Amino acid sequence: MKRFALLLAALAAQPASAETVAIVHARAWTMTADAPVENATIIARDGRIVSVVAGGAAPAGAKVIDAAGRPVTPGLFKAATQIGLTEVTAARETNDQAVATGPLGAAFDVEYSVNPNSTLVAQARADGVVEAMVYPGGSAGAPFSGRGALLHLVEGEDILDRPQAALFVAVGTATSGKVGGSRAAQWSLLRNALDEARLGAALDPRERLLNRLDRASITPVIERRVPLVISADRESDIRQAIGLAKEYNIRIVILGGAEAWRVAPLLAARRIPVIVDPMLNLPLNFDQLGSRLDNAALLAKAGVTVAFTVPGFGIHLSYNAGSALREGAGIAVANGLPYADGLRAITLGGAQIWGDEDHHGSIAAGKLADLVIWDGDPLEPASGPAIVLLGGKPVSLVTRQTELRDRYRPGRDDALPPAYR
Repeated sequence: MKRFALLLAALAAQPASAETVAIVHARAWTMTADAPVENATIIARDGRIVSVVAGGAAPAGAKVIDAAGRPVTPGLFKAATQIGLTEVTAARETNDQAVATGPLGAAFDVEYSVNPNSTLVAQARADGVVEAMVYPGGSAGAPFSGRGALLHLVEGEDILDRPQAALFVAVGTATSGKVGGSRAAQWSLLRNALDEARLGAALDPRERLLNRLDRASITPVIERRVPLVISADRESDIRQAIGLAKEYNIRIVILGGAEAWRVAPLLAARRIPVIVDPMLNLPLNFDQLGSRLDNAALLAKAGVTVAFTVPGFGIHLSYNAGSALREGAGIAVANGLPYADGLRAITLGGAQIWGDEDHHGSIAAGKLADLVIWDGDPLEPASGPAIVLLGGKPVSLVTRQTELRDRYRPGRDDALPPAYR
C-alpha cells in the first residue's frame, strides 16, 4: 500500500512545538454535506478542528500537510467490534469477549479486559479507525450479553473512552438454546428483567430472578442513560424490539438487522438506528432469510440512521477492522446506497448512534482533529491511509503486519535462510 513518504517527511520537518496544523489542497468529505469541499484547507488547533475553507491559507507558523487533492475524511468509527478483547480466537487466554458460566449476565462488563497493547488495536488505528464500540459476545445470563465500552484508539494505554456505554442483548436462533429453546423465553426474560429494574426496591425479593449486579446494570437503560442494543435479524424480533422501546420508554439500537429493511419506515418513525452488516446477502440461519445487499440503501432511504459492522463469520470483529469496514461500505454503495451515505455509515453514523457526535464523525469546528488522508478512494479496498492524525498529530502506521511484510518481502535477500540466498 502506498504511504506517501513525501507527505510524512514534510510534516516531520515542521517545528515540533507548533500546535496548529493546516491540511491544504484537500478533498474534504466533512460529512456535513453530500459533496466534498474541493481544494479545502483544514485548520486544527490544540487537537480540534477550527475551520474548513475552500482555498483557504495556512496560518503562519502552522504545520502544513499538502494533501495534493487526495480525500480527507473523519477517522473511521467502528460501530460494533471486539478489537482489544480477542487476539487469537483459538487461544483461550487471549479471548475475553464472552463468558459461558458464572453469575454474570447483564453485569458482564468488557471494559475490564480491553487490551490496549493488542496488535489488532494498532492495526485498526493504522487502517484509519479512531473510535470503536467494543461489545460482549455473550454472558451466562441470556438473553443478556453484557455491557460494552467506547474506545478512542490513541497511541498508549489510555484508550478507554467511555465505559458501560451500552447494554447488549442477543435474541433469535443463535442464543435461544441458552434459555430453553424458544425466542419466546428470550423476550419474556428480557421483559421481566426490565420490570425488575424499573420496580427496584418495590419488588418483593422472593419474586426476583436477577441478582443485584444484573439489576444495577439494567437500571441505566430504564433511566435512558444508555441504550439497549438488541442483536436481532428476523422481522418479528425487530418488531418486538420496537414495541419494547415504546412500552418501556427506553432507547433501542438494532444490531444485525438482516430483515430490518422490511420495517424501515417504522424504525425511522421511532428513531431507532440500525448497525447492519452490508456484506450479508445469503442467510446463515432461518432468522436471515430476508437478507439482501441493498438493506442499508433501503434503510437510509427511509431515514434510518445507519452504521456498519462487518463480522465476517466473527473474524472481522477483531481482525482487519478498518479494511473490512471500508470494503463493506463500498459494497453497500455498489448496491444503491449513495456514496456520501456510505462514508457516513463508517464515520458519522457510529458517532450519532453512540452519542459521540460532539467529538467524532465529521470535519467541523470544535470536533477532534481525528482525520485520515487517503491515498485513493476510501471505499476502494486497494486504497489505504497515507496519514492518520489523532488530535491533529500523526500516528505510526507501522504494525506487526507491515513489519512482517517488510521482513519477508520478495527480493530481500537477508529475509531468506542462507541456504536459499
